[in-house]
Amino acid sequence: MPAPATPIIQPGRVIRTRDLRRWGTNPARLAERLVREGALERLAHGIFLRPRTGRFGRVPPDETSVLRAFLDDTPFVITGSDRWNALGLGATAVLAATLVYNTKRSGRFVLGGRPYLLRRVRFPSRPTPEWSVVDLIEHAEMAGVARSEIERSLALALAGRRFSTGRLREAAAEYGTRATRALIERAMVALRSAARGTRPWNARCRSPARG
Repeated sequence: MPAPATPIIQPGRVIRTRDLRRWGTNPARLAERLVREGALERLAHGIFLRPRTGRFGRVPPDETSVLRAFLDDTPFVITGSDRWNALGLGATAVLAATLVYNTKRSGRFVLGGRPYLLRRVRFPSRPTPEWSVVDLIEHAEMAGVARSEIERSLALALAGRRFSTGRLREAAAEYGTRATRALIERAMVALRSAARGTRPWNARCRSPARG
């Protein structure tokens, strides 16, 4: 029986065991052989990387490619620290694991040496900054910021037109709890009052002039 052909795999590419079927009738055995030879690196069960070396050594695999392979090309969105902190609403915590919403798996996994927290929850196909605001409010404790701080910062952000009030309401209605919707409405009330010059900023939502 002839030996299976040696696959031609582009360096840096993430593949699954089944992707090796074109080079042999036993892709699992072929994958094991390629791992032993150093041609492939195992990232997780059934998922492999064709190693790539750059100027400064080993180049880590593309995160999106790893998740796409692990989740069998089903929809997902990466959220968590980077997305929340970029909103400028007081969140600064860095999660130990990358948070990923998806439609296939839940649990903690290590892929390519990196920890991930996967959750099967609803999420938009095209996440907006306004959806991320709702997501942050829903996970304020995880993000290491008080909801009162988010409310104050959100009111100021809305005054600076950093977010769309329409899209924010839509995201809250679709993905937020009653408490999250109430927080957002309070921030919008503060915005309207400030526009009228009444400025009902309380201790949680102070005037920028006093901030």
